[in-house]
Amino acid sequence: MPQGQPNAVPDDGLTTRQRRNRPLTIVHTGIGKGKSTAAFGLALRAWNQGWPVGVFQFVKSAKWKVGEERALRVLGASGEGGTVAWHKMGEGWSWVQRDLESSEEAAREGWEQVKRDLAAETYRLYVLDEFAYPMHWGWVDTAEVVGALRDRPGTQHVVITGRNAPPALVDAADLVTDMSKVKHPMDVGQKGQRGIEW
Repeated sequence: MPQGQPNAVPDDGLTTRQRRNRPLTIVHTGIGKGKSTAAFGLALRAWNQGWPVGVFQFVKSAKWKVGEERALRVLGASGEGGTVAWHKMGEGWSWVQRDLESSEEAAREGWEQVKRDLAAETYRLYVLDEFAYPMHWGWVDTAEVVGALRDRPGTQHVVITGRNAPPALVDAADLVTDMSKVKHPMDVGQKGQRGIEW
């Protein structure tokens, strides 16, 4: 894309400005590291633009302190950029599965809240962290998600992270990045570390 010029201009009846300001559905998927990190980078950009940001953490344990959470909460409360709201869906789910039934219920309740916020145009950017998993596991209906995102009002951008993003979501998204793994320290027995994984 040289000098920010698109490779093709669709015949969709929109002006360049209308097309440029169209709300996006973004998916970060794949087995590589960096899906959530990239989404939180988008949240930083949105905060800088003065947009209200809503982060919905669907899978990681609600007790796990994500490094970006503190930074984004502090920035959101600073009064300098946009506001930031961070929602942990119930008890969350850790990589050691314990209570799948309550995790499924929490994921469904979280999706219901996202739908209410989309209808109310509460945020300009939604980070649905690890939301690909509840769809992949069948806890949340992918067709319903695709429909709700397609029909959302206003200029609300949505980024969804997680491995195994369902094909229907990938097809409906405007921007999809598949994070592939080339090497990872865990491959040679090194555990995750502060400042890198959290």
